[in-house]
Amino acid sequence: MSIQNSGLRSMLLEIGTEEMPARFLPPAIADLRNITEKTLAEYRIGHGEINVYATPRRLAVIVNSLAQMQSDNTKEVFGPSKKAAFDDNGNPTKAASGFASSLGINISDLQTRLKGKGEYLAAIIEEKGAPTETVLPELMKKIILSLHFPKAMRWGNSSMSFVRPIAWILSLSGSDAVEFEIDGIRSGNQTRGHRFLSPASFKIIDTSAYKQFLETNFVILDQQKRRDIIIRSMQQLISDPDAEIILDDALIETVTYLVEYPVPVLCSFAEEYLTLPKELLVTVMKDHQKYFAVQDSKGNLQNRFVVISNTRAENAEMVRTGAQRVIKARFDDAKFYYSEDTSEPLASMVDSLRDVTFHDKLGSMLDKTRRIEATASFIAEKVAPGIKEAVVRAAYLSKADLITGVVREFPELQGIMGRYYAFNDRETEEVSEALREQYMPKSFGDDIPATDHGAILSISDRVDNLASFFSIGQIPTGSEDPFALRRQAMGVISILLAKGYDISLKEIFEGSMNSLGTDVSRDELTANIMNFMAQRTEFILSSAGHDLEIIKSVLQHSFMEPLQSIASRMDALSSIRKDQKFLDYIIAVKRVNNIVPKTELPEVLVSLFRQDEERNLHSSLMECKPPFTSALKEGNFPVALERLMTLTPFINGFFDKVLVMDKDADVKNNRLSLLKEIWETVSLIADFSKFQS
Repeated sequence: MSIQNSGLRSMLLEIGTEEMPARFLPPAIADLRNITEKTLAEYRIGHGEINVYATPRRLAVIVNSLAQMQSDNTKEVFGPSKKAAFDDNGNPTKAASGFASSLGINISDLQTRLKGKGEYLAAIIEEKGAPTETVLPELMKKIILSLHFPKAMRWGNSSMSFVRPIAWILSLSGSDAVEFEIDGIRSGNQTRGHRFLSPASFKIIDTSAYKQFLETNFVILDQQKRRDIIIRSMQQLISDPDAEIILDDALIETVTYLVEYPVPVLCSFAEEYLTLPKELLVTVMKDHQKYFAVQDSKGNLQNRFVVISNTRAENAEMVRTGAQRVIKARFDDAKFYYSEDTSEPLASMVDSLRDVTFHDKLGSMLDKTRRIEATASFIAEKVAPGIKEAVVRAAYLSKADLITGVVREFPELQGIMGRYYAFNDRETEEVSEALREQYMPKSFGDDIPATDHGAILSISDRVDNLASFFSIGQIPTGSEDPFALRRQAMGVISILLAKGYDISLKEIFEGSMNSLGTDVSRDELTANIMNFMAQRTEFILSSAGHDLEIIKSVLQHSFMEPLQSIASRMDALSSIRKDQKFLDYIIAVKRVNNIVPKTELPEVLVSLFRQDEERNLHSSLMECKPPFTSALKEGNFPVALERLMTLTPFINGFFDKVLVMDKDADVKNNRLSLLKEIWETVSLIADFSKFQS
């Protein structure tokens, strides 16, 4: 329900709290907007624009042009059935009188209405809208109590739970306070400014003055404005044209919800720390301190960083001194761990993986490493035998960095640090880079490994995860996927599609299972995994814009053939999809599928043909097969489809003139065998039954 009338009042609700976690605030904004809109609709109150804001200490919603009255409402209330409401003489029963009494109306005001298959007593209730001011206390209270957070807490003797203790509630309609109470906290027209720069309580005289008043008390309420200030003011700090701030979107969002009054401060650290890996320094600054790193135009890290403070600009020196002291301590820790880690070769750490549990039913990380080695060796032998030795070496080293000091302290650097340690040990560039690329893509749509070494290692790691967890019954169901197997599967599919490796999913997983000890039937395990992979393949192909009908027609081949072959089939089908010759072919070949039995049939015998139409169909099939098969083998799917479409007139002629279900069983079965051979032949490229005629 929405109205536009600038003369109407605005509603303001602000929930003041102790500092809330930054990660909770973006979803809280969406939740508050949705709840406000639904609650206003429930209370039948028209309104204009809804604006929602969040800072670390407050959630606020402003609703413009609030209607002065609820809208009227007419509702139909059903009571007992007509049979139960009246006796045999037509007099109302206790059921009828009780129903009328419960609604405060006379029995004579009740009506008989059809409901489902029977008649029931019904009352038409006219609800007059009340003044909005009278329902706002209840409405605002409901909004607050309806908010949900990933984690909530109770405080003091309170029975209420919320993301953090509520310190105040500001509630206004225009210039009037809306008074209500939640768990001993009374609402009113009071708010507070910045915790340290303007901590007192202040009276808001009107909703229109609210945002500007907060700004004068060092609170930038609008999160988009805070974000813009952060980006713009940071860039103004850097005068060097060869320097740039690393603007990480996730960090910008986090910092936006960490401060109410953003003021950037440029800081520095000793140049000696620049000898440490760039990713290590950036991770310390970004993930652990929420600082922004600075680099030159070539991507080389500089010994400067930016802190977004939550105080006045004149306090910059104090902020700088504290931040530089903290970052020095963090960098000293990182330097110590890195020095310890590089004091011995990465290869010497592999054996220690036996003390790290991968899963209590799947052994140690050393057991997993050996499985990855075996799978990587198998895949490399199939798709790139020339790099097999290097791939196996990368697989051997792939998990060694998990026990290093840096990765234990900064787990997000796994693989990245392995690459640095491998370079330090003078491993080849291909092996070193594969250690980093093994974790790519991190999510659907991310970059895949650039090198074949990294791609094969990434596939091997993910395939082992899938086969291993499926073997112990840890199969994703519904929204449950504790080991992120859906993401692992999509990573495998994305790499195979992009790289075009000449190997099928079935081959890969069966090769992986050779090193996996399990009591589960290999056939059952393979079937479960292939079904799971088919679902992910369908999702990825659909996301890429392919027609669902075409996807379903080729999906059966995604197990037994390289995925690149599946993509090429879809391209060929898409290009010919609307051609009239193809549409005629689909209609004809579906006639074949509709009559072909699933049971086994004898071989086709030419001697049993009785009519020219069946002889002609058989001859056309024999003529079509060699070039069709050759085109399939070469991956020339457009030519293969062109060959199949030559069958169309012969199929139609057969069905127009030949009675398949002949009284002679041998003739009948021979004709069915011919049709089945046709269907089995055309199905080598796609399942054409999935197309709509």
